Amino acid sequence: MEMERPDPEKILESMEMEEEKKKQGRLRIFFGYAAGVGKTYSMLKSARKRKEEGWDVVIGYLEPHARPETMALADGLEKIPVKEINYNGISLKEMDVDAILLRKPGLVLVDEYAHTNAAGSRHEKRYQDVEEILAAGIDVYTTVNVQHIESLCDIVASITGIIVRERIPDHAFDRADEVKLVDIEPEVLITRLEEGKIYRSEQASRALGNFFTIEKLTALREIALRRTADRVNLVAERTKKQAGRQYYTEEKILVGISPSPSNSKIIRAAARMAQAFGGTMIGLYVETPDSEKFSAEDKKRLKDNIHLAEQLGAKIETVSGEDIPFLIAEYARNSGISKIVAGRSMPRRGFMHKPTFVDKLTMYAPDMDIYIIPDNHMERVKQKLNFEAKGRIRWVDFLKAALCLFASTIIGLIFYKMGFRDTNIITVYILGVMISAIITQSRFLSFVQSFMSILVFNYCFTEPRFSLDTYDSGYPVTFLITFVAALITGNLALEMKMQSKELAKSAYRTKVILDIDQMLQSQNSISDIGATMAEELSKLLKRPIVYYQKKADGLMEPKIYDTDNTLTSDEKSKMLMDNEKAVAQWVFKNNKRAGATTGTLANAACYYLAVRSLNEVYGVVGIRIKQEENLSAFESNVLMAVLSETATVMERELLRKREEKSMFLYLR
Repeated sequence: MEMERPDPEKILESMEMEEEKKKQGRLRIFFGYAAGVGKTYSMLKSARKRKEEGWDVVIGYLEPHARPETMALADGLEKIPVKEINYNGISLKEMDVDAILLRKPGLVLVDEYAHTNAAGSRHEKRYQDVEEILAAGIDVYTTVNVQHIESLCDIVASITGIIVRERIPDHAFDRADEVKLVDIEPEVLITRLEEGKIYRSEQASRALGNFFTIEKLTALREIALRRTADRVNLVAERTKKQAGRQYYTEEKILVGISPSPSNSKIIRAAARMAQAFGGTMIGLYVETPDSEKFSAEDKKRLKDNIHLAEQLGAKIETVSGEDIPFLIAEYARNSGISKIVAGRSMPRRGFMHKPTFVDKLTMYAPDMDIYIIPDNHMERVKQKLNFEAKGRIRWVDFLKAALCLFASTIIGLIFYKMGFRDTNIITVYILGVMISAIITQSRFLSFVQSFMSILVFNYCFTEPRFSLDTYDSGYPVTFLITFVAALITGNLALEMKMQSKELAKSAYRTKVILDIDQMLQSQNSISDIGATMAEELSKLLKRPIVYYQKKADGLMEPKIYDTDNTLTSDEKSKMLMDNEKAVAQWVFKNNKRAGATTGTLANAACYYLAVRSLNEVYGVVGIRIKQEENLSAFESNVLMAVLSETATVMERELLRKREEKSMFLYLR
């Protein structure tokens, strides 16, 4: 039997990953199913052992505990002073990441891995602080409970009735080099609680009546044990894959993203499935014409759901169109998706059964594995959006529709004077409905105009004239058929307009990328490529752009590109302040996005992204944006495509220069 030769590129990639991992600190998580099981105690005990072995151990942050045995273990360990942050007149104590990085110990203890930092901190979450410490080559011990893991949030809430707000994404848990399960029997835990070893008396009595019951603790313990076992399986599969000891087919799980209140539940279910199958998750958002009419609440919820999917390891993709099930099925077929996870609303009961979202998706993708998660909120939100889409009639559209109806009536009166028959006149009204549908944006308005056209036609042109009565018994049928014809014609015209708008948007995006690619290819230096990219982004996004080019030991001085001249001198100065440069430097060093609208250094004036290719950063781009603002899905797609293309062109230019230099040295 012929042995399959290993792929040299994969071997090289694996070696590079191993080298990168050696530079990183190691993470050990002390994992429990509830407060009081002994996570912090076990962490301190292990740390003291390391201290005795000669390790340089410090405490980065230790949650104040009313447990003498636990706090006694902290004696003798160096404590890094915490940073005090003033928030609304209250002094909050947070871990000082900069002090830890400056001290650079061998091991730092960080309690409460899932903690949310105070406003004004560098990162929104403590696990992000830990990631930065690990990137500096410092080992970390930390603690977390099962209810704080993002993908398990819904399951835990269904057991305890409590939604935990402080959560960590699954990748922050699974990236740990070691997870130590700290476990005791639920009965022992309750006894400790009753003895006052976990909470003070008042807190203890409340806990015993709510969270700390045998049934709930047993269920949480089972979830914690299973999650630990899942991680072991994940590590084993990863090891087998890297060793090439078995044939491995990666599953690709597709989950739809929407502003539905329960979409987060569907995303978490897809994340658990991707983890169970050892596959990757792709989050697909379908941008429809109604997306522009979302309320502020819906836009915020959509942003939160996209952020949640990214936290859980999903790659976010966006497509545009109106038929959501069809677009999802087409994307799945063209992208090699193996499984689709979707939400389902409760089925309607009635004589006329309208195909649901799931029915259509199943019809469009009959050969695909489709997993349905009950979604009781989906139909309600969809109806709300449809109602709003119908109800939000702009006065401009109303005026346009009225003018079309008036023009149809005037033309009809002219035709009537000229002796034209009723059938000729009614076509004028149908044409008016079609033109109105093209120049307005409301289906409801098309329905109203179709109805009004029949009434006006009956009033002005049927005998007896200037009355809604009619002598001919066949006219009601004619009116009904004409109304349906006008309604269908108007809806088809509106549908074609929306489709042409989406096609135009897609064609524009493609043209933009091609044009920018040609412009980048024509440049002769890295600095010219970066300048061209920044200038074109400013034109595309209609926002000021600040660009930092890479140099040998960091970033060069920034340059601002404001093609629309919207910035004042004060705003320009703010974009060039030292704190903004520090954010850009952090992005360059950590190869992650930061700044406004993100969870890292959110007080910055700009949204900063790295111009990167794989693990190589060539520069940093900052986009002037307010904290409460968001780039649209289309703008985000164009932005990421331009940055990716710029990085590719820069990489090619660097390789070309290296080849020229090598050839010159060879010829010498």
